[in-house]
This record gives sequence, structure tokens and C-alpha cells, in this order.
Amino acid sequence: MISFFEASLFEVSVHKVGNKLLDEHLSLSEHPLEVDDEILDGLLMNYFLKPFEKTVETYRFYHPTEDRNLNEVFHFAEIIFNDKSKFHKSSQEIAKHLYDMSNHPKIKSGELYVCYFTNLQIDGELLDAIGIFKSESKEPYLKVIQQVNDFEISYEQEAINIKKLDKGCLIFNVEKEEGYRVAIVDQTNSTEAAYWIDNFLKLKIRNDNYTQTNTVLKVYKDFVTHKIDEEFEISKTDKIDLLNKSIKYFKEKEHFDFDEFSNEVLANEQGIESFKKFKRNYEDEYDATIGDSFSISDSAVKKQARAFKSVLKLDKNFHIYIHGNKELIEKGYDEQMKMSYYKVFFREEA
Repeated sequence: MISFFEASLFEVSVHKVGNKLLDEHLSLSEHPLEVDDEILDGLLMNYFLKPFEKTVETYRFYHPTEDRNLNEVFHFAEIIFNDKSKFHKSSQEIAKHLYDMSNHPKIKSGELYVCYFTNLQIDGELLDAIGIFKSESKEPYLKVIQQVNDFEISYEQEAINIKKLDKGCLIFNVEKEEGYRVAIVDQTNSTEAAYWIDNFLKLKIRNDNYTQTNTVLKVYKDFVTHKIDEEFEISKTDKIDLLNKSIKYFKEKEHFDFDEFSNEVLANEQGIESFKKFKRNYEDEYDATIGDSFSISDSAVKKQARAFKSVLKLDKNFHIYIHGNKELIEKGYDEQMKMSYYKVFFREEA
């Protein structure tokens, strides 16, 4: 989790980055922005940092050649962390790099803010951080001014909504050898997200406990939902039971062990072998490594649990939610009605 209760905005530079493909301009400021007003400082801190408060997934810089120093944003972040006097010059270079990456017709022009924060907290650790934010969406706003006996009204046609940050990243001065620890926000469409994350920043998800927990649950859900019935005859109630067992395992355990999980949840030798093969195929396809043992992240479990559906949808008439013992629900077929049915056993009616 990220908190900015103790953080300070040390320096900020602003540049205007247009769409290079559309021959829009890049405008670089000569000096950092002077922020002497406490209210403005507070507004900027909220605008830049509040969208990150619930961020749990973090990334790291990489480069396709495996030489991370060729990653432009990593390179200039390293320069800034080593010597803050080079902050503004490096912010200009970051803006130039973003301009070079802005070569898709759907990419909007906007202001680029490069910031240096001190005492920004992530998972309880206070760190310096570099923020890179882009503001693209503009909205009109009205301003009412009271005179002696009357009111005047004015407007700004293209103002920035400080409650909506379009794109942003925070680079924490930690784990440099692994590509720093990076958090992102992107509230735009997938095309723009791809250019921001993949082309401009060049980020990969960090292989931490959150990512490991999230990935195992996702892979297992895909296996049960889409793969398992290609090899085995399995009912929908059995599928739901397997999903419920997996979530139960992750909620009750503090540590994940692949063999223990497979034996407790799948409890079938052929099914376990099939799941292992599915996991290996996933790792090969996505160039990812899923650990056989790691500490379970509660926040990742909560996120994935919302996607695990424990409901039987019967035509358009009924939904049956199955949260416990699947033996208390029985499927049959009525010859007279020529329809399938479920028989549900219970002791009390709530």
C-alpha cells in the first residue's frame, strides 16, 4: 500500500508533449515549476498521489536486450536519484522520450509532470520517489466572483480535473538492481495503456508474493473453467466445488505449497498432472515463473475471490449459489417434464 501522509513535493517540472505522428509540438520548460503556495502544493499532492493509495501491484523496469541501462526512463531515474541537481535536465530528456513514443493517432497531447517526492511510504517503508504523470483530459469549469453588490461569472474552457489522473507512475528508490519498484495508474483505453506501460516505461510485473498469489489463482481458475473438462467428465457443481476449495485454501493458509495445494484441492493424481502441465504451458507462453512455494498475499486473494463464480445459472429462471458441501445438491432428469433438475438439501431456511 502507498501512503503520502508524510511525503513532501521536493521539485516538479512541467512540459507539453504533443503527438509526434500528427506533427504536434514538444514544448520544454526552461526551469522547474515554483510552488510557493501551500494550498496549491496540497492540491498537487492529492492530484498526483491519491490515485495510488490502493495500489498493491508493482512493476520493475526491463529492456528486451536484457540490458536495463538501455531503458530510457530507468536510465534518467538513476541519474536523478544519484544527483538531484540533474532533476530538471533529466525531466526534459524523459519528455523527449515520451514524445518519441507518441506515434499513434489515438494518443492525446497533454502536460507531462515530472516530480521528486521525499518520504513517500510503500508497505511501511519511507522512500524518495520520482513521479511521472500525464494530464490529457480537459474539462470546462465555472468560477463565480462576488463583487460589492453583484456577482460575476467566468469560465475556463480547458481546465484539469484534479480528481482524475489520466496516467502516472511512481518510481521508488529501492531495488535498483532489479529495476526499481514502480507503481502505475492508467485510466485510459488499452491502446494508450500499451504505449505508456510497454513502449514508454517498458515495465514488467514484479515477481513478489502479490503477483505469485494472483497468478496461481488466475491459472488455476483458467484450468478449472476452460481446460479440465477437455480431459475429464466433470459437472458444473464439481467445477464450482474445486473453485471454492482453492479460495478456501488461500484464505486459511499463510504459505502456499504447490504439492500441498494440488493434493488438498484437486485430490486426484491425473488431475494434478494435468494441472502441472497447464501451469508449465502458461509459464512457457508468458515467459513467467510460478513459484512452488511463497507467502500468500491477502490482498491478491481478495481481488481474485471476486472473480471466482460459485453460482449455477439455470436457464433464465434460477441462480443457485454453492458455498459449501456439494453433496447437498443433486442433479437429475425428469422424464415427464423432459427437463433436468437440481435437488437441494438443507436443515434451516433463513
